[in-house]
Amino acid sequence: MNTYPFEFDPKTPFIQQASDWIADVFYERLPEAGFELRDEQIYMAFQLERAYQEKRTIFAEAGVGTGKTLVYLLYAVLYARYARKPAIIACADESLIEQLVKPEGDIPKLARYLDLTIDARLGKSMDQYLCLNKLDDARGNAEHLEAIGEVYASLPDFVNSPGTMQAFRPYGNRKDYPNLSDEQWRAISWDPFQDCLVCSRRHRCGQTLSREHYRKAADVIVCSHDFYMEHVWTYESRKREGQLPLLPEHSSVVFDEGHLLETAAQSALTYKLKHAAFEAIVTRLLQSDIRESLAMAVEDAIAQSEKLFGLIDGTSVAVEASDRLEVPLTGRLLREVERFAALLDAIEEELVFESGMFTIDAYQLTIVEEHLDMLQTALRLFKQPEMLISWAEREPDGTTLVIMPKLVKELLKERVFSSGMPVVFSSATLSAGGSFRYIADSLGIEDALSFSVPSPYDYENRMAVAVSGETDIAAKLRLTLARLRQSEGRALLLFPSREELARFRESIAGMPAFGGFRFLYEGDAEISHLIADFQRDEASVLCAVTLWEGLDIPGPSLSHVLLWALPFPPRDPVFAAKRREAADPFRDVDMPYMLLRLRQGMGRLIRKRDDEGIATIFGGELADEAVMGPVRDVLPEGAALSVLAPSAN
Repeated sequence: MNTYPFEFDPKTPFIQQASDWIADVFYERLPEAGFELRDEQIYMAFQLERAYQEKRTIFAEAGVGTGKTLVYLLYAVLYARYARKPAIIACADESLIEQLVKPEGDIPKLARYLDLTIDARLGKSMDQYLCLNKLDDARGNAEHLEAIGEVYASLPDFVNSPGTMQAFRPYGNRKDYPNLSDEQWRAISWDPFQDCLVCSRRHRCGQTLSREHYRKAADVIVCSHDFYMEHVWTYESRKREGQLPLLPEHSSVVFDEGHLLETAAQSALTYKLKHAAFEAIVTRLLQSDIRESLAMAVEDAIAQSEKLFGLIDGTSVAVEASDRLEVPLTGRLLREVERFAALLDAIEEELVFESGMFTIDAYQLTIVEEHLDMLQTALRLFKQPEMLISWAEREPDGTTLVIMPKLVKELLKERVFSSGMPVVFSSATLSAGGSFRYIADSLGIEDALSFSVPSPYDYENRMAVAVSGETDIAAKLRLTLARLRQSEGRALLLFPSREELARFRESIAGMPAFGGFRFLYEGDAEISHLIADFQRDEASVLCAVTLWEGLDIPGPSLSHVLLWALPFPPRDPVFAAKRREAADPFRDVDMPYMLLRLRQGMGRLIRKRDDEGIATIFGGELADEAVMGPVRDVLPEGAALSVLAPSAN
């Protein structure tokens, strides 16, 4: 697998030879196979040559249709073979990683037309796998009894067999259960509060088996941004616990849809605290023959934890269009946090004495100490509220307190951008106002190469955009119906939040006129299954919250993109913190976020040269020229623009 598709000359720099071969691919081999010769693609290839030669970070902004994926894949694969370490391709979310490896995806396409054998394996996030313990618990849930029962019946024989595993196969992937709703899946899937280290079934777990599989990839591991950031965040702690890091050592990393990396980093670099998880871990100490003083310290800490989380649950405030609850940092809350931290100190002091008596299993002791250390680190942030972003999330088994350091720049700089390997940010939307400073500053990147090439598509004759500042829901629904009739369905409706999607779904349920279209809703089934169903049923309408980026459906199945509202960021604690630090929050935070997301949403429409269609943008803010002007500027160059007339009753 470490051989090259060209005759390697050890006297000549490897990257130079690789670049010469890649140039031949784009100038000759792919055109001979029927691919179009694209100057933008070749320009990108020469830019990546420098990034790989100098092992630097590069912002590669290339418009829709430039073929950027093929370029970075070729460099990543060849460099992986040279370095004898796989490359990491990190995509924006789980649905997009499937698109790279599906039979008609770019990796099989390259392998087929270039006669290459590419060893590419998926490294899916942990929450994309079944938890055997949660599955057992969920089997008693009458509401989902049939669906959960079918999952249990589908488990491989070795999962519940008491004997040794003579043969096994990866299983338990979210994609294996396409008909489960997101709610049903959450009832049986892994979550951060599963204690996998001491789980007696971990060696028969689908997540464990999949990890052993993808770690052996010779060329490419494809994962999500979230999973890569989880790898970065847990790297040191997993080594301390005697575990392997989530990902193996790698030669380079490509962040596809790289403008979303900051969001993934913030999501991964958090501490999640829950009373039930704390109690389950520290009560292990009570199962040993420990001193009375330690037992009392544990019981006091459990009581204080219950009191603290009860206060958080009772004082948290819901935030519109967000799953995050605002947690007011009152004096009372800070005092209860301080009391909890002091009780944790007491347990840690008692453990120093207890460890010398060897009454507690060493492995169990390590797990408890790691958890206490994590709690103390998280709680220390409350002493510096200016460095803290916190929120709460309500779940069936209790309230979770999420604590996030405000700045993730330093960690990313140390562990990713100072690693001495090529790092590629690839997207059609990396710059704001022609500058890459916004994304570079947000990630702490001080030195990077960059370039931008436009899309080669003829938007003037292929795309028409209509905007409306209508805010009345009934009027918006009438306009939506008229636009869906114009495109004969075949539409992707993008919503800024799950609440907005749910309200739309409820509203059209009582309107027979919408019954002429088949609607597919994100959350009703596994997302890649929904996408495939949408593509097969050409006249269907797909309603989604997370498909603003990366969705690639060429042809008539997607002939209309409708944005139900301008995608401004939510008013949740994370963005509230960003706004507090900005000199002009609307200009510096809200507008750049919205415009990048808007450009991505528009990019779902025209995916190949002969595609054509319409786009519809709703937004009450469009009545303000301070918004409409920048929106007009970021629409695909040449696309016809019109204003929708109000719909009659």
